[in-house]
Parts: sequence; structure tokens; C-alpha cells
Amino acid sequence: MMSPQITPIADTAQDLELAERILTPDGTRIANPQLDAFVDDIDAASLRALHRDMIILRRIDAEGVALQRQGQLGLWAPCQGQEATQIGTARALAPQDYVFPSYRETGVIYARGAKPGDYVRMWRGEEGAGHDPASLRVAPLQIIIGAQTLHAVGYALGIRHDGADEVAVTYFGDGATSQGDVNEAMIFASSYQAPVVFVCQNNHWAISEPVSVQSQYPIAGRAPGFGIPSLRVDGNDVLACMAAMRWALAHARSGKGPAYIEAVTYRMGPHTTADDPTRYRKDDELDAWRRRDPIARVEAHLRALGELSDDHMAETQAAADVVAREMRAECLGMVTRPPLSVFDGVYAEPHTGLDRQRGEYAAYLASFEGEA
Repeated sequence: MMSPQITPIADTAQDLELAERILTPDGTRIANPQLDAFVDDIDAASLRALHRDMIILRRIDAEGVALQRQGQLGLWAPCQGQEATQIGTARALAPQDYVFPSYRETGVIYARGAKPGDYVRMWRGEEGAGHDPASLRVAPLQIIIGAQTLHAVGYALGIRHDGADEVAVTYFGDGATSQGDVNEAMIFASSYQAPVVFVCQNNHWAISEPVSVQSQYPIAGRAPGFGIPSLRVDGNDVLACMAAMRWALAHARSGKGPAYIEAVTYRMGPHTTADDPTRYRKDDELDAWRRRDPIARVEAHLRALGELSDDHMAETQAAADVVAREMRAECLGMVTRPPLSVFDGVYAEPHTGLDRQRGEYAAYLASFEGEA
């Protein structure tokens, strides 16, 4: 694999054209010498399964937004438009690999086997982790920008020490690449040849700041400066994303050290439900990226092959609706734990300092008794 051409980025259209792809925006499959060998086993049935995953993910995402708007969740971080990046890369993982996500990787935890309640529990404020990290092999969603990259490298150093057949994978956005944590993680990964894959989802906006302010050159071009090979792919092409991840995982698993993927995609919705993108983003930019929709791209390709039936579409939508209904039911049925339970499980053994803090918090809560 060759690292990306280091050419200044002039606009988002050029940004996408510089990325490797297999499916064009209109669904045409093209030859790609770098990527084709990594997805030569993906037939029409496999592609329909990826398409199904992306539709279900988009429905989960829409339900999360609706639940937040209805006051059932404190916040939601939408991933509409980024389905191909998340599903394509996550479906390439081996069961034993361990993921360290940011707060937007709903599709990754879905692909790793999350249950309906797992998507909302943390955003409702019920648990520190919405899912069981041990069973999914996915660390809790990370709110601190870029911190998960250090966690991934630390875990990867443990993998190397143990000689285990695992790879640590970490996801982050374009804005996180300006954080010191991300750069420090890359230094350690390179210096110690840690088996870790860095996945940058370049969705073009770090809240209200465009990626052109973060970096005037392709972000994947930074990795070779740390001694890490990188690949820049069209993040709206699910096949390219899967191929890139398979390349990166093979590289890391073979003892060659870390690898880096920049997936060029687009955040169709707000940064979170607390954000209003109409204040900083132009409608024509959003319209241009809607024409590159990752789900529509796969549908166009499958229809051209004669491999997308109305029955498949109906079954997929019905499955997505079932997940959304179960997710809503789980959310509405959650019972908040007593406030003092926040101290449960902090230490394995009783701790006098914790007992003192529990007593102080109990007194604080008691001070509100009798208030209207």
C-alpha cells in the first residue's frame, strides 16, 4: 500500500476525488489495483448484507435523534452519512479484535453485536458504558476527544507483550487529529510497533470548524511522518472501507506495526443534537454530499447487477423498524438507579475515602428533601 499523494485540498469535491474507491458515487464498480484483492470474496449476497446493515444503522440513528428530541435522551451524536465507513470497517474485524471508539461509532457497536438498549443507555445517563465492553470487545464510547487512541495503543502494547492474535482498533474524527493525545498515540505505536489500526473518519466538520482549517493537506499524509503506512479511501464506499480495514488489520496482525486509514466521508446531520449546523454549513454543500449517499451507492450497484429485489428492501426495512421499536421500548422502560449507587463497584474492597464521599453526597441529596 502506498501512502496518499500529498496535494493541497482545495474543496470537498477534490477532497473526495483524491481518495481510493471501488464503487463510484453512481454505483459503478471500477478496478482498483490496491484494494480489489481484499474484497474479491464479496459477492452480491455479501453486499446485500452490508446494505442491510447500513439501512438498519440509519434507522437506529434516526430513532436516537427522535428519542433525544422527545426528552428521553440527554444527547445523541448522529452518524447519518457515515454508514459505509463504520459498517465496512467493523465488518472486517476478527471476533478477538478490540475496538476503542469515539462517541459517534453507533455502527461499530451495532456490527459487534450490540442489543437495542445498548445504544441509548449511556446517552440517557443510566450507565458509564451503554454496552458490556467485555462481550462486545468494544471499550466504552469516549467523550474526551482523542483519548481513546492512547487507550488503544496501550492495549496493543499488551497484545504484543502477550503474543496474542489480536489487533486494537481506534476510531476518531478529523477534529481529533489536532489533539495531542492522537499524535502521542501515533508516536508510541510507531516506536514500539504496536498492533493497532487508526481509523480517522474525516466527516469534514469538527463541530462548526471545517476540515480545511484542521488540515490543508490529506490527513492520512501525516501518518508516514510517524513511520506509519496509511491509506486514504472514499468513506462513502463500503467496499473500499472494508478493503482498507482488511489491509490494515493484516499489516498490524503480521507484526509490522500500526496502520492508518483516513475515510473521507461527510456528517449529514448535526455534530450532536445540541448543535445547529445551519449556522455554519451551506445548503449546497450538504446537497452535494447527499448525492454521494453511501446507501444509495450500494443500491444503485446492486440494481445494476439485478441483485436487489423488492422483497429484500421490504424485509430490510421491516428489520430496521423492529430494532428501532425495541430500542425505544428499552429506553422508555429503563429505571434510573438510586443516586448513591454511583459509588457501587468503584473499588473491589471497602475504602474509607469512598465511604466519606458517599456520606457527603448523601447529605447533599438530603438537603433537597422537602423542596417543591
